[in-house]
Amino acid sequence: MKSSGESKVIPCSDYTFPGIERKEYKEGSGNFKAVCRYGLLGSGEGEEALNFHTRYFEIEPDGYSSLEYHRHPHTVVVIRGQGHVMLNDEEIPIDVHDVVYVAPDTIHQFRADRGDYLGFICVVDRYRDRPVTLTDEELKGLKANEHK
Repeated sequence: MKSSGESKVIPCSDYTFPGIERKEYKEGSGNFKAVCRYGLLGSGEGEEALNFHTRYFEIEPDGYSSLEYHRHPHTVVVIRGQGHVMLNDEEIPIDVHDVVYVAPDTIHQFRADRGDYLGFICVVDRYRDRPVTLTDEELKGLKANEHK
């Protein structure tokens, strides 16, 4: 990490960030597969003034993030590969440099289902609610809407 006072540059090398710990997407098991994350900005020393967290997520081919929703919005910028994003009952292809806005209470999931990695920067409020995974009933309703 290179810095000038409190400002800094976090170098990236082959979609890794030396000096930033690579972590599992979430603890435990759940409705996700082959996802890791890097906490880039917002949690480090001297970053208390930031009202947001900037993170990098990477999903391996055939992997996917949790199918979930929450009250807080977030933004995503795809910087590697391609895949799909599910927004409520719509599945949308995404590619490098696409930008996704996930509005509050939108059911969403990111999928690396196009034969490539899917890597994206995600910016989210520092103080936010916990994600909610879908109940079996909500999932059945979502699948029913997909077939209409």
